[in-house]
Amino acid sequence: MTRQTLEIWVGVFVAAGIAALFMLAMKVSNLSTVNTGDTYEVTAQFDNIGGLSIRSPVKASGVLVGRVSDIKYDKDYNVAVVTLSIQKRFDRFPSDSRASIYTAGLLGEQYIELVPGIEETYLEEGSDIIMADSALILENLVGRVISEIISK
Repeated sequence: MTRQTLEIWVGVFVAAGIAALFMLAMKVSNLSTVNTGDTYEVTAQFDNIGGLSIRSPVKASGVLVGRVSDIKYDKDYNVAVVTLSIQKRFDRFPSDSRASIYTAGLLGEQYIELVPGIEETYLEEGSDIIMADSALILENLVGRVISEIISK
């Protein structure tokens, strides 16, 4: 094998490695998914959102139905107000649906799981999700367990 051919192959492998690292970075940062069409926005209030961030997934039964588009703090009620952009093709979530924050994967990515309710009216643009379960914070849980052990 000539020196020039060897250098070309090394260049190809280096380029493939850089491309693989780029794809991994996009996957980890949630930038790899592009908006797949029209959305409608609903809001939910949480006492604690943990590590939830903008562009975090919104899922129903494990299926990606939208993304978190905004997070604000309501100083009047001392809660986090999370705006969810849900794809319009998923427009049949009952108005009494529940939003819960869960953790997935080894990296601890947090997402919102929508659990449909039973009402016959549906969430629409500007609706508020009344029932919202905050994130489970591991440090708080460990603190409670330790305080229970100490108190006994």
